[in-house]
Amino acid sequence: MGEVGHRMKHPACFAVSPFMQTVQFQDLGQMDYRAAWDYQTILHRELVENKLKNRELKPGTYLQPHQILLVEHPPVYTLGKSGSMDHLLLSEDELRERGIQFFPINRGGDITFHGPGQIVGYPLLDLECFFTDVHRYVRNIEEVIIRTLGEYGLEAYRIKDYTGVWVGDSGDRRSDRPPSTVHRKICAIGVHLSRWVTLHGWAFNINTPLEFFDFIVPCGIADEDKSVTSLEAELGHPVDLQEVKEKLKRHFAGVFECEIVDRTMG
Repeated sequence: MGEVGHRMKHPACFAVSPFMQTVQFQDLGQMDYRAAWDYQTILHRELVENKLKNRELKPGTYLQPHQILLVEHPPVYTLGKSGSMDHLLLSEDELRERGIQFFPINRGGDITFHGPGQIVGYPLLDLECFFTDVHRYVRNIEEVIIRTLGEYGLEAYRIKDYTGVWVGDSGDRRSDRPPSTVHRKICAIGVHLSRWVTLHGWAFNINTPLEFFDFIVPCGIADEDKSVTSLEAELGHPVDLQEVKEKLKRHFAGVFECEIVDRTMG
C-alpha cells in the first residue's frame, strides 16, 4: 500500500467534535478480497448517506456508524491508482499458476500484497466527526501499529517521505536470521477518502510468507537499504493473530480517542 487517494468537498483542517465517537468492530476472518471490497463499499455508502441526511447538523452531534474491519485475505496483489504495472513482476499466466489474484483499486500508493498470516485493517470513519486532516489520519494509523509492535519489544518507526511502519536493528531484534537491509517495512498503509469518509487502510505482516513480495516491487520502493519483513521474522517465531487483533483494537481506541464496540458475528 502507498498513502492517500482522496476526494473531499473542502480543505479545512480543524477539530470538529468534543464527543467521543463509537466505532463498530468486525472481525471478518478469512475473506476474498473482492467480497471485502464490496462490503467496504456498502458500509462507506451508509456513512455518506447518513451524513447527507443530517447535513444540517454539526458533525459529531449525531450518530454515525463508523466501522473498523479486520480481515485476512487469500493471496492477492493490489495496485493503487498512482502505481505502476511495471512493479508487478508476474504475467497473468504466472499469477494464475500461483493462485494469486490481482486488483487495480482506488486507494493511493503503489502495489502491495495481501495474504495469509497478515492482518488487514479497514477503518471506515467519517473524519468530520474526528478531525479533518488526511495526514494526521495516516500518522494515527501508523501510531496504532507502532504501539502494537512496542508490546512485542520492537521499536518501530516512521521514515520521512515513506508511508508505513518500519523496523530496523536497534538491539531489540530477537530473530537469529541476519538482517538483509537497514529498514524493513512491516506494515503498509494506503487510504482513500470521499466526503471525508475513509476507505482501505493497512496491511500488517504478522506470519506472512515473505516470498510473495519477491514478485513485486513492494509499494514501488526499490531502495537497496529497504525491504519487507513480518512480526514472525523479527521475533523468530509465529505470533497468535487473535492476540495481535486485540492489541490493535485497544490501541486504535486510544489513538483515535473512540469507543470500540464489537459487532463480530459468530
